[in-house]
Amino acid sequence: MKIKSLKFIVSFMLVMIVSCDEPETVVTNIIHQDGSITRKIEMRKSDNKFEITDIQVPLDSTWIISDSSEISLKGDTTWIKRAEKIFKNADELNLAYTSDTGCNSYLSRHAWFSKKFRWFNTIYSFSETVGKRFRYGYPVRDYLNDEEQLWFYSPYNSNQAKLAGPDSLKYKALSDSVERRKDEWLLKSIVSEWIGEFSEQIDREPDAVLWLDSLKKGEDRIVKIVQTNDQDLDNLWQSGYILKEFIGESNALNYRTEADSALDIIEDRLFESFAGYSVRISMPGKLTSSNGFVDSSHILLWPVIDEYFLAEDYVMWAESRVPNIWAWIVSGIFVLFVGTGVLIRRNKKG
Repeated sequence: MKIKSLKFIVSFMLVMIVSCDEPETVVTNIIHQDGSITRKIEMRKSDNKFEITDIQVPLDSTWIISDSSEISLKGDTTWIKRAEKIFKNADELNLAYTSDTGCNSYLSRHAWFSKKFRWFNTIYSFSETVGKRFRYGYPVRDYLNDEEQLWFYSPYNSNQAKLAGPDSLKYKALSDSVERRKDEWLLKSIVSEWIGEFSEQIDREPDAVLWLDSLKKGEDRIVKIVQTNDQDLDNLWQSGYILKEFIGESNALNYRTEADSALDIIEDRLFESFAGYSVRISMPGKLTSSNGFVDSSHILLWPVIDEYFLAEDYVMWAESRVPNIWAWIVSGIFVLFVGTGVLIRRNKKG
């Protein structure tokens, strides 16, 4: 059995591991009224090596692909690969996700589209969802208030601009608050996930005497040990101290193998390679609601960052409406017809 590095796992709170040599990637979904999707990908990189296994979203030979480059005033070259493909519907896009072989292929991702007729307007809805990686973690909304959540989910460039602006002190305090609360959320979620996996390992034993509800009661105890002994976590784990404090000496001896196995699972889950990217969505008609941010091109934008879908599904959605011109015309004619009939009737009575 490999030696556990609990300190290594907890360090996930401080830095998200990215091992892919990924390009800077923006994915644009142009949603059409018939439900088809024009999907565009733009990838930028400092070298001209675009490997399929490094690309964050599905891409294969069926796409229209073009290559170009840009040279900055300093003489630096940026290589650009652009790709475009029309998907008949969201289901076809989902098939591409299931057959993806790129850097993020292990993720659960799916698109959804709906079209609802409302006499004067047709309502269009589209979303892309990245499935959560933890089954027992906590939603970040349990730890951040509305203002802090807005900062947490905002694009990096937007936050940096605020930190450099006239209200920099205000936003620096907000940023620091988010980081503190985020660390607390991450630690609690990691511990909760380990407890959940540990419980599942124990449940496989015929004479199990520990259950998830009882184990969850000791969660805060583990969190406190981690927070107060962050420099000596590995020794405390190897010596069995943490497990003894958690479930008692007798149970710690009986279930040490299950505890190690659960830690293995968490380590593998945390450090799967993830490469971030951005998603843009352009809806038909007039945008009515969304949880996205408007970028410099006045198109909805969402950063896709691993902590966003650690413990809850990350849903990027937008809704728009297109007026049904024919319905307005028919309604106008009907109103005119009824109004004319009323006037004629009044004139006859007069």
